[in-house]
Amino acid sequence: MKRKFLTAMTAGTWLAFSALAGAQSADAPGAAAPGRDQHVISSQDLDLLRHDIRSQKKQLIAQNLTLTDSDATKFWPIYDKFTAELVKINDKKYAALQDYADRWGSVTDDQAVALAKQVQEVDVQAAQLRAKYLPIVTQAIGGKKAATFTQLERRISMLIDLQLASKIPLVQSQNQGQNQ
Repeated sequence: MKRKFLTAMTAGTWLAFSALAGAQSADAPGAAAPGRDQHVISSQDLDLLRHDIRSQKKQLIAQNLTLTDSDATKFWPIYDKFTAELVKINDKKYAALQDYADRWGSVTDDQAVALAKQVQEVDVQAAQLRAKYLPIVTQAIGGKKAATFTQLERRISMLIDLQLASKIPLVQSQNQGQNQ
């Protein structure tokens, strides 16, 4: 079960975020830089990518969280509400990442700090959302299953964040070879 979970998650996130890695290759020497109105990765592609990730995440939770029929009837509507709220929070993260990608090569110190703050605020909001839903899920399906859901949700989120972070170049690297 553990191997199946890790294999599926690793493969899914690797495939999903290879699209973002391809987006960064637009900055390779000789590549045309996107205009101010053109994103490195289109909003439509990013939306499809996020939808696929949410679908895979739900499948992984369903495969690894043992629920009775009664539990499932209570849990999945709560999960869908949680996910809808999390999507709104993550919209801010992906907007910041898109902004960073669009500005790649010309990010100023002030812009870099503002983008870092945006991502940190998203992390805080996501943690607050998890804290909000823990008692709701606990009441619906019990403590052990709620704790298991929390573990699964965090593990999957951390894997996604790790994959995403590994594809985003460090801000300072945009100026390599130039006087800093």
